[in-house]
Amino acid sequence: MSTLTQPVLYTDTDGRARWRDEELPLSEGSPAARLSALAESGGVQWRCSPVGFKSDFHCTTTPQWLVVLQGSMEIGLQDGSTRLFGPGEYFYSNDILPAGATFDPQVHGHRSRQVGPQTLVTLFVRSQRAP
Repeated sequence: MSTLTQPVLYTDTDGRARWRDEELPLSEGSPAARLSALAESGGVQWRCSPVGFKSDFHCTTTPQWLVVLQGSMEIGLQDGSTRLFGPGEYFYSNDILPAGATFDPQVHGHRSRQVGPQTLVTLFVRSQRAP
């Protein structure tokens, strides 16, 4: 394997959150253990969300990778589509509010919720990559 497919949640030109997949090159390491280039980070946070947790629509304030460590997390977009992430799955969250825009919960962002019988535990790794 020479790449990983990384789901990216981003803000499109119309201000709405959308998904795209990006190929993450695994150009370092050895044939037995491929690695990506080292990404700068701005710190990490862990979050524990109880059964029943759900959020209203919101934008990501700081671009970050989100890794599900335990439980399941559903991300919903304004168009009604959803994606479910379970343990070991991740995505890059970069659906920031467009410059100069005032947040409109009917247009901007995504919502999230815990799914299933298990507490949701997530790891956030803040990015220093330009949005």
